[in-house]
Amino acid sequence: MSRQSDGAVEVLTAHTTEHDGITLVTVVGEIDRMKPDSPLLQAADAVRRRPAGVVVDLDAVTFFGSAGVNMLAAVWQESDAQAVPLAIVASKRTVLMPLTISGVDALLALYPNRSDAFAAVRAVPPPRRR
Repeated sequence: MSRQSDGAVEVLTAHTTEHDGITLVTVVGEIDRMKPDSPLLQAADAVRRRPAGVVVDLDAVTFFGSAGVNMLAAVWQESDAQAVPLAIVASKRTVLMPLTISGVDALLALYPNRSDAFAAVRAVPPPRRR
């Protein structure tokens, strides 16, 4: 997803890496439209693979509109359904304000940095297998 603005192209990207069984999804750019191939939805794909946990880092997001809120809520629903711990790194007003206004912040485990988010995910006991 890209957009032309003042001669510069803004691109939304997501990069996924693994850290001791926990998936980190780092999102960079503007989240202003809901698209089925949105890079933010890589976090939902990561949850479906059922890792020990998923951390979504939104600190490099420069715009976070209602589409971003909706997509993040979808990631949370998927993590809840799959019983995969989810932590969101969000320390910037750009992301925190829309989450607070929408009330979605009450659903999510928000952390000011990656270290705290990883520690929180590691502290969740693994689900019992039947």
